[in-house]
Amino acid sequence: MKPVLTADKAVENIKDGSSLMVGGFMGCGNAFTLIDALVNKGSKDLTLMTSDTAFPEVGVGRLICQGRVKKLYATHIGTNPVSGQKMNSKEMDVTLVPQGTFNERMRAKGAGLGGVLTPTGIGTAVEEGKQKLTIEGKDYLLELPLGAEFALIKAEVCDKFGNCFLPMSTKNAAVNMAMAADYVIVEADKIVEPGEMDPEKVTIPGVFISAIVKSTLPASNLQLKA
Repeated sequence: MKPVLTADKAVENIKDGSSLMVGGFMGCGNAFTLIDALVNKGSKDLTLMTSDTAFPEVGVGRLICQGRVKKLYATHIGTNPVSGQKMNSKEMDVTLVPQGTFNERMRAKGAGLGGVLTPTGIGTAVEEGKQKLTIEGKDYLLELPLGAEFALIKAEVCDKFGNCFLPMSTKNAAVNMAMAADYVIVEADKIVEPGEMDPEKVTIPGVFISAIVKSTLPASNLQLKA
């Protein structure tokens, strides 16, 4: 059985300077309850790894707007102008990673691989500072594994063993994040007993989950905070 915690208890070890992965895409699939608890806790100087920074004051965008993020790894920031402002002013260090590469680097970390080879980024600014290998006449970049101390994952259903169901696009990078982080907190709309979930619907096996939190801020009821 995995511990079922309050959101405040679940994030208490996310200290200033921690590295953090957050699943979801443009706010869809963000763990709103856990993000709310993290904002209230006041953690800052975070290294954040997420597909995108959503919108101002929506989901993971709240961490950006409130100045809690020192270093950001993301695939794009175009929907949150605050991210662009902080990047241009050097207030926040931003590394943009091609979306496929972002996922493969996390998958490599979770699988214990030394990195992945990809042609994506050859001949662009993406290749700066990276090792380039030529295999059978074709150039590849060596992209290193990407991991974090913590991951916040949103699930629709989770059993008490930690097995999770994430529907449709809410999966996004969540599966790879669960593999790549040391401590994974899942926020679930519904928590069920072992055996109540159809095994065919398990998106993330419980072996990757460290703790479970019940959602109190479902996306449909989220009130944007100014």
